[in-house]
Amino acid sequence: MRGGDERSGELFSYVDLEARVRRDHPLRRIRAIVNEALAALERDLAALYSPMGRPSIPPEKLLRAMLLQAFYSIRSERLLMERLEYDLLFRWFVGIGVDDAAWDHSVFSKNRDRLLEGDIAAKFLGAVLAQPSVKKLLSTDHFSVDGTLIEAWASMKSVKPKDGPSGGHGEPPAEGGGRNAEADFHGHKRSNDTHASTTDPDARLYRKGKGKEAKLCFMGHGLMENRHGLLVDACLTLADGHAERVAALHMIEPRAERPQAITLGADKAYDAEDFVNELRSMRVTPHVAQNTSGRSSAIDGRTTRHGGYAVSQRIRKRIEEAFGWIKVVAGQHKTRFRGRDRVGWAFTFAAAAYNLVRLPKLMAETG
Repeated sequence: MRGGDERSGELFSYVDLEARVRRDHPLRRIRAIVNEALAALERDLAALYSPMGRPSIPPEKLLRAMLLQAFYSIRSERLLMERLEYDLLFRWFVGIGVDDAAWDHSVFSKNRDRLLEGDIAAKFLGAVLAQPSVKKLLSTDHFSVDGTLIEAWASMKSVKPKDGPSGGHGEPPAEGGGRNAEADFHGHKRSNDTHASTTDPDARLYRKGKGKEAKLCFMGHGLMENRHGLLVDACLTLADGHAERVAALHMIEPRAERPQAITLGADKAYDAEDFVNELRSMRVTPHVAQNTSGRSSAIDGRTTRHGGYAVSQRIRKRIEEAFGWIKVVAGQHKTRFRGRDRVGWAFTFAAAAYNLVRLPKLMAETG
C-alpha cells in the first residue's frame, strides 16, 4: 500500500553512524590511514596546546574536517560547518556524534590557525607516507618535480608604490569613490622592486609567459615519485624566475643521501647549467627536458641516450594531474589565505589530501 507523507520526525532516534556508511565507501580506507597518521603526530599536536584553560576543538577533528573540505570542494568554513550540521557521512568521518552541534565557523577558523605554528601540514604529509602500507607503493629512485602558480587573495588594485605615503596607503580615492572604485592602469609601470600589494605584501607580480598578464601570485612546488605518481614533498615560495630550481634542489637533496644515484625529471624551465651541475654533484641524474630555443642545452647525450630518460620525460607530466586536483578540487587555484606561511600550509595540506584520495585504489590494485 502507499506510505503516508509524514511531515514530522521521530522524537527519539537511535542512529548508528557506523552502520550508515557502506562497507566499501572510499572514505573508510582513507579514515583508517588518516587516524594512523594522526596517532603518529600525537606529541606534535599536544605541544601546540596549553595544559590549562578551556578545551579547544580537538586538532584531530579539525584536520579531518579540513580534509573533507578539500575532498568535496567546499569553498568556505561557513559552508563546511553547515554541511557538518546535517551530513551523517561528514559527522562519521570527523568523529562527532549525531547529537553534537557543529562548531561556529569563526571558532573553527581560529582553532585552525593554531596548527600553523607546528608545521603540521608537512608533518601530516610525512606521516601518511611513512605508513608501511603506503611506503611500499613509493619509488625511492625516480622522481619528478614541477611548479605551479597559486593566485593570491589580493586584487591588482591593492598594488601600490612602496615609497608612497605610508607604503602606498592613503592615496586619494579614484574618481567615483566607493569600496571598489575604478582604476586605470594603462601607462603605469609596476614591478616587484617598486610596488607591493597592501592586501598581501608576500604576493608577487608574476607573468607566466610572453603576452600574458601579470598577476599577484605565489609559486607552489611538488616532488612526485614516479612509480604511482604520489607527491612525496610540497612547498611554497615567492613567485620569481629562480624559485622552481631552488625549491627542486631543496626537496631532492634529502633523498639524494644514498649510495645509489637517483633520477629527477623536469620540464624545460629547469634546463640551466648551474641547476644541472648541482644535481650531478649530489649524484642525481638530471632527466630534464632540453631547451634548445635559441640556445644550447645543459643536457647532452650522456643523459638522453639512455632509455630511462625517455621514460622520465613521459612520466613527469603526471605531476600536472596532482596540481590540477589541488587547484580545481581542493580550491587552491586562488587561495583564500594571505601570507606566505598560511598559503604554503594550505598548499602542502592539499598535497596530502591528493595522496589520500588516490591511496584506496592503489592499495586495492597492489593487494
